Amino acid sequence: MNHNHHEESIEESEIRSWKRKLFGSWIFAIPIAFFMLSERFFGISLFEEKTTVITILVLGFPVVFLFGWSTIRGGIRGLFTFYFNMDSLIALGTVIAYLTGIFSFFGFVQDYSGISAMIMAFFITGKYVESKARGRASAEIRKLLELGAKKARVIRNKKEIEILIEEVNIEDILIVKPGEKIPTDGIVIKGESAVDESMVTGESLPAEKRAKSNVIGATINQDGILYVKATKVGKDTFLAHIIRLVEEAQGTKVPIQKLADKITGVFVPIILALAILTFFNWWFFTSDLSRAIGISVSVLVIACPCSLGLAVPISLMVGSGMGAKRGILIRKGEAIQTMKQVKIIVLDKTGTITKGKPEVTDIYSKVKESYLLEITASLEKLSEHPIAKAIVEKAKLKKYKQVLNFKILRGRGVEGTIGKKKIVIGNRTLMKEKNISTRDFEFTINNFESQGKTTMIVSENSKVLGIIAVADTVKEDSIQAITLLNDEGYRTVMITGDNDLTAKAIASQVGIKEVIANVLPEDKAKKVEELQQQGFVTFIGDGINDAPALKQSNVGIAMGTGTDIAIEAGDLVLAKGSLLGVVQAIRLSKATFRKIKQNLFWAFAYNVVAIPLSVAGLLHPVIAEIAMALSSITVVTNANLLRRARV
Repeated sequence: MNHNHHEESIEESEIRSWKRKLFGSWIFAIPIAFFMLSERFFGISLFEEKTTVITILVLGFPVVFLFGWSTIRGGIRGLFTFYFNMDSLIALGTVIAYLTGIFSFFGFVQDYSGISAMIMAFFITGKYVESKARGRASAEIRKLLELGAKKARVIRNKKEIEILIEEVNIEDILIVKPGEKIPTDGIVIKGESAVDESMVTGESLPAEKRAKSNVIGATINQDGILYVKATKVGKDTFLAHIIRLVEEAQGTKVPIQKLADKITGVFVPIILALAILTFFNWWFFTSDLSRAIGISVSVLVIACPCSLGLAVPISLMVGSGMGAKRGILIRKGEAIQTMKQVKIIVLDKTGTITKGKPEVTDIYSKVKESYLLEITASLEKLSEHPIAKAIVEKAKLKKYKQVLNFKILRGRGVEGTIGKKKIVIGNRTLMKEKNISTRDFEFTINNFESQGKTTMIVSENSKVLGIIAVADTVKEDSIQAITLLNDEGYRTVMITGDNDLTAKAIASQVGIKEVIANVLPEDKAKKVEELQQQGFVTFIGDGINDAPALKQSNVGIAMGTGTDIAIEAGDLVLAKGSLLGVVQAIRLSKATFRKIKQNLFWAFAYNVVAIPLSVAGLLHPVIAEIAMALSSITVVTNANLLRRARV
């Protein structure tokens, strides 16, 4: 547990560290920019030349060698290990440009030291933005660990004692009271209750538990006392298994920066060789050492694309800002790159396509509907079951009838008396048990059940009065969103733990052709993996059981109305919990990635044009610096044009 807190603090401190460097570097870089601009563009010199150079060297030192030290160190090390990356270019460009300030005193070369501080300040800005944009993987695991119960009540030596969860052994008998978390995986040996397993299964209806039922650690017991024999503890539990799956699936995605790094890996050694070649060429042919150094520095300076450091993060910043306004939170930058390759969209059913809570959908009554609802709601008011709550919600009675002898018949229904009438409400099993004939209602019951609805049969004095159908209903905009996805050529697939009948009923309602039903929570990730053999997969879900599948998919989209852990496992989060957000997220991702590609192009375009001019000695390093600044401005402006994209 502490290990995870430790990990989290490392990540937070990385963001804090870049933030400190960001503020520190700009405090010194802004005055440098002021000196350089006033002198070079407006011809206003605040001090004499040598004093200006010294001032810039003093102000530039902390930017390059204190705030930029980790970059310099990494870049220089790269030169010795032949592992070239962005840092190598930045380090080389900044150090050499800085050294020209010192050499300028010996009349060797002109002073370009101000450039070095500007490059480093821009680079640090990019790094800070990146560190903020990166998803915080360790937080997800910590959230999962926090779900488990901390303590357990066990029977030892015929006494009831409370112990820490770590001390629970296999075969221990645990006592779980209403409202408490079940400490670990086990099997019920005594007691009856409904258990809310939504945090694991994502299914809205609680699971009925009685003797011999299996229970999962960290799920919540609702209304009865359960005696549970522990069958799995510690790292063998279901929750630990989910944590492991999330850990394994992490870090396997393609980082967007790889493209820039690949180009840089080739670009840096070429520029190094070119700068050295240029230096010796000019020195050999002109015997002018100062000119040779100046031109080779010019090559290095123009080739140091600080805009490359900004190209990706600045586009992400604008894209994520646009997303946030629309309730689309981009947690992982790499999802934007992967999104454009997605062909298959897999949707969890409960809470994603549907509302995730049961509602009354149909009432079939042989008596007055208001009377049927009145007696049903009066009884169901006394039950905690979500189906009961749905019926009470539908009836919206101001006054309930008095119910005597109320009894919950676990997994079958409820019974009680109102006045002199005996009321029994429940499923077919209960009606058979009480010898109540449902013959006249068979057609209606079958019809409702074929649509995946749960039917509650209401009887008074052994005579059926009517049927109330309850189902988890589809969200208002699910049909529209799935139609748009189908129209845009995506293959939509629904995945659920529900039975085939219910699943197909919902799928046909929203226009999904492919259904994978009866999927165990831990198998969702496996199904996603199978689909990945046919193309890139986006998975959309909201439950804890969806976390491994969200991680396994190429792009995981979590519903913001879902559980915290699903949100943490998603690459993109839809704050509003509406599937229309998926369509917007896909469009936004594609538009953002287009901008990133354009920006990488602009980041290099200036260099490609200007490097030959530098080599030919036609480009003064000051012009090189202006070109570099222009490339950064172009990149930032282009990224901001993203705001016009239609999402």
